[in-house]
Amino acid sequence: MPRRTEQISISRRQALGALAVGVLGSRLSFGGTPAGSDPPTNWPLFRGDSLSSGVAKAPLPEKLELLWKTTYPEIGFEATAAIVDGVVYAATLDGKLVALNLADGEERWRAQGAEIGFTASPAFSAGKIYAGDADGKFYCFDAANGQAIWQFSAEAPIDAGANFYQDKVLFGSEDATLYCLNAADGTEAWRFQIGDQIRCCPTIVENIGFVAGCDGALHLIDLDVGKETKSVAIDAPTGCTPAVLGDRIYFGTTAATFFCIDWRKATEEWRFTAPRRSTQFRASAAVAEDIVVVGGQDRTVYAFEPSQGTELWKFAAKSRVDSSPVIAGDRIYVGSGDGRLYALDRKSGEVRWEYESVGSFNASPAVYGDKLVIGNTTGDLLCFGKKA
Repeated sequence: MPRRTEQISISRRQALGALAVGVLGSRLSFGGTPAGSDPPTNWPLFRGDSLSSGVAKAPLPEKLELLWKTTYPEIGFEATAAIVDGVVYAATLDGKLVALNLADGEERWRAQGAEIGFTASPAFSAGKIYAGDADGKFYCFDAANGQAIWQFSAEAPIDAGANFYQDKVLFGSEDATLYCLNAADGTEAWRFQIGDQIRCCPTIVENIGFVAGCDGALHLIDLDVGKETKSVAIDAPTGCTPAVLGDRIYFGTTAATFFCIDWRKATEEWRFTAPRRSTQFRASAAVAEDIVVVGGQDRTVYAFEPSQGTELWKFAAKSRVDSSPVIAGDRIYVGSGDGRLYALDRKSGEVRWEYESVGSFNASPAVYGDKLVIGNTTGDLLCFGKKA
């Protein structure tokens, strides 16, 4: 079905939804930052950077306005967009990868993967966009025009985005395998298998890759040789992407527990258990020097002090929170299962701004400069910022 793009007027903002887009380009040819000015920081990966921190490098406008939405009717978005040099890259549940202008939401190109669709977020590196689908296919496209460069087949669905180390691209699969491919041609460099499914994006620090697995363990893997160096037992499976701050790594599990682990010592620093033991943490955390933020399926967004795990505040949403939060300036941005997007005060957790769309937010915000992009399950991708 054709997509529909609309520029949004202030009077219509509560009536309209969002668009799913994709990112890339040069500053001039892709409508990004004009030459001579400081470029915004790109958002090339699921959580913004290789540490999976979920932190934007600059604040967003205090009161966001809906700038545009592009709609792909009857198609949903669960994958988080990537944004690079003023281009948005987004992947749909019917297997489309699309690239759109961040400035106006106009589509630049689209590519088709397997019709079973993408739940994994696209990842950008060196002029190429990489994405894995629910059929176990992992694709490399030319980010300038969407032309297929190579394809690799895993043995089970790929649920989460890729990360990069030197000239390699890494991703996990439900076949319990972390794959390391040569980014240039898709040939396999090595593979490492754990005891159960991998549903997270690998996080990378120095030459170490971190995988939190459905086998109830955090795995530390030497990326130069593809061998495990350490592992830490946790209480349950997890599909959350671990977030790193210094020597500590943070993630939740399906058993209502949120962990902080010293990854150099391979020891637990602290843990938090949600009051409702039936709670599952499906969202990945965002972490900065003063705060760790995560959402749970108990409809709660939790904020902790990073070193000791002291609870700073919590916010009660109206539905589950599977969307991973993003820290930008003095605000926390997070979506919920009832289609609400919140901006919470970083210090108090109080709502400073709210937008209600249709459908659900399973995807997470992506931030580029003074704009935020997020897709929903009804096929809208929304771009928020400040009108000129």
